[in-house]
Amino acid sequence: MATVRRTSCNLCEAICGVLVTVESGRVTDIRGDEADPLSRGHICPKAVALRDLQDDPDRLTQPVRRTATGWQELSWDEAYTLVATRLRAVQQESGRNSIGVYLGNPNVHSVGAMTHMPTVVRLLKTRNRFSATSVDQLPHMLAVHLLYGHQLMVPVADIDRTSYLLMLGANPLASNGSMMTAPGFGRRLKEVQKRGGRVVVIDPRRTETAAVADEHQFVRPGTDAAFLLALIHVILADGVTEVAPYVDGLETVEEVTREWTPERAAGVTGIAAEDIRRLAREFAAADKAACYGRLGVSTQQFGAICQWAVQVLNIITGNLDRPGGSMFPRPAVDTLRGIGRGHIGVWRSRVRSLPEFGGELPASAMAEEILTPGDGQIRAMVTIAGNPVLSTPNGRRLDEALPTLDFMVSIDPYINETTRHADVILPPTPPLEREHYDLAFHQLAVRNTARWNDAVLPRPSESRHDWEIFRGLGLALLGSPGLNRQKLLAAARLRLSPRRIVDLGLRIGPYRLSVRKLRKSVGGVDLGPLQPALPGRLYTKTKRIDLAPAMILDDLPRAFTALFSDALDDGLLLIGRRHLRSNNSWMHNSARLVKGKPRHQLLMNPSDLKARQLSDGQLVDITSAAGTISVEVASSNDMMPGVVSLPHGFGHGRKGAQLSVANQVAGASVNDITDSALTDPVAGTAALNGVPVKVTAAPPN
Repeated sequence: MATVRRTSCNLCEAICGVLVTVESGRVTDIRGDEADPLSRGHICPKAVALRDLQDDPDRLTQPVRRTATGWQELSWDEAYTLVATRLRAVQQESGRNSIGVYLGNPNVHSVGAMTHMPTVVRLLKTRNRFSATSVDQLPHMLAVHLLYGHQLMVPVADIDRTSYLLMLGANPLASNGSMMTAPGFGRRLKEVQKRGGRVVVIDPRRTETAAVADEHQFVRPGTDAAFLLALIHVILADGVTEVAPYVDGLETVEEVTREWTPERAAGVTGIAAEDIRRLAREFAAADKAACYGRLGVSTQQFGAICQWAVQVLNIITGNLDRPGGSMFPRPAVDTLRGIGRGHIGVWRSRVRSLPEFGGELPASAMAEEILTPGDGQIRAMVTIAGNPVLSTPNGRRLDEALPTLDFMVSIDPYINETTRHADVILPPTPPLEREHYDLAFHQLAVRNTARWNDAVLPRPSESRHDWEIFRGLGLALLGSPGLNRQKLLAAARLRLSPRRIVDLGLRIGPYRLSVRKLRKSVGGVDLGPLQPALPGRLYTKTKRIDLAPAMILDDLPRAFTALFSDALDDGLLLIGRRHLRSNNSWMHNSARLVKGKPRHQLLMNPSDLKARQLSDGQLVDITSAAGTISVEVASSNDMMPGVVSLPHGFGHGRKGAQLSVANQVAGASVNDITDSALTDPVAGTAALNGVPVKVTAAPPN
């Protein structure tokens, strides 16, 4: 007999509600849940592929260790003891910081990882912590930390009420919104236009989002800071600002942007000066406007300046904390209270002196910290739900570094390009076997809602949820806590279930909810549209916003010199891209998702192909300062001349990785040619966009 169960898809930031049909213990259908107040029935192909994750023959279900004759299963207790013993031995021999930790993106999509993983990481007491943050959203977090006093106090575009949406380096029709949880973004965009609003996209590629916007402007990769600062220049020069009484530093911003004129910006961005002035004035004149910048403006050499400028643009036009502008969600579980406000540069990486942010070092430093001898050298790695060989800069070098370690453990359901180097792999249960409450993305949602999800399928007795793995590993690391108060508290935290922790958060949260109340709701609870919250919710000591943080202002001369004084290279610049049917470096072994046209090619404008005597579909070599890869090229008028695009997350099929479908879509890893030495020195973010490359015909085999 078939039963229909409600849950949500937690594979991306959209957290869409879904209805799952189960028959004889197997999933037979997945569709959108119309009762979900946030997603309203929207669903994308990734949600349908949840059943592929459940039934995937590649997925591990029990711990394995690597031996001379291959992978060997072991019991969970054996695995916990082995891992804890080896990690402690490495620290005893080589020091506290000899362990490195890498946290992948899926951690923030799992309530168990969010509630239990931090305790285990703290028990390791190492400063060599890394995550996907520094190859993704770190400039967002730095900007809001400096302006609003908390690293996670990120405002989102109030898209459901805005009349003017300006987007840079974002493609939410493919991402469903990122650092802005907006499921069904295409429908929401049409609603903006239907009510007479305007949508403008600034991007080096005519993306899926740009194609349906009211206006698209090509921009040269890496020059977004010049465009944004020119917008601010025009608005300040016109004297049409609308600044809240709790905002300081307007005069300083006016002074430092005086030389960032539209004429200067036009020369480097490729956007005409008259268009820059027009867009600035349109934005300032709109009654409800929001500027939203995403990955394309973060992962470049001036990412921190870009994200600061996005916030400044919203603030000086009166659009921060205003309905239809840029607003702060108020989730049912206030995650800001449980996570630190953030800090930067309290310590630095050993080799290159890159700054930590929020307790994490830039991921681009991982390989050198493993390979460079000396005090503090990483001799063991813990990777959790991540595949940094494919997803971090100069992944080829990291691939060479990992086998040199004394020990490595991975918490991951797959033997992939990274975990194939592990000594032990601890696999967690798949999404449909886990309870879930989204702690991260309600904090970024365009509407306040809350939803608890029971597990759709039972967990097999031999499997463990991720929080159970962290509990077992953490208790093994603690040993006998004795009368040590800190150890006793850590042990108590590890023994609490995620349900208990979420229930407590709901009860003390702003709406006084509970897991019991949410379980009774159909599709979740609608808590209403975003509401003004400032200055009361500011985390700054003064409850005021300083528009002119020294860390950003001190970097403006570097940007000015790099953008306007140096001769710009007239060669090709490489950018990334994402696709609705792909999810970073994983899910490429889902036949349901990878079917159809190939999506791993290098996209190039026809004029650039012709200039290099290349043809559509030809195998080409892409060469950067970090190396060379080979991949097929595809002609595309959607590319700005002088810009090429290769998707992130491909490059499968390496020896030892066990993903059955991956070889059909192996492609090449763009991070084999991104340069780990190329970073934003303010935030430490990897500069993955605007990488100078040469594209030539690949030599015949």
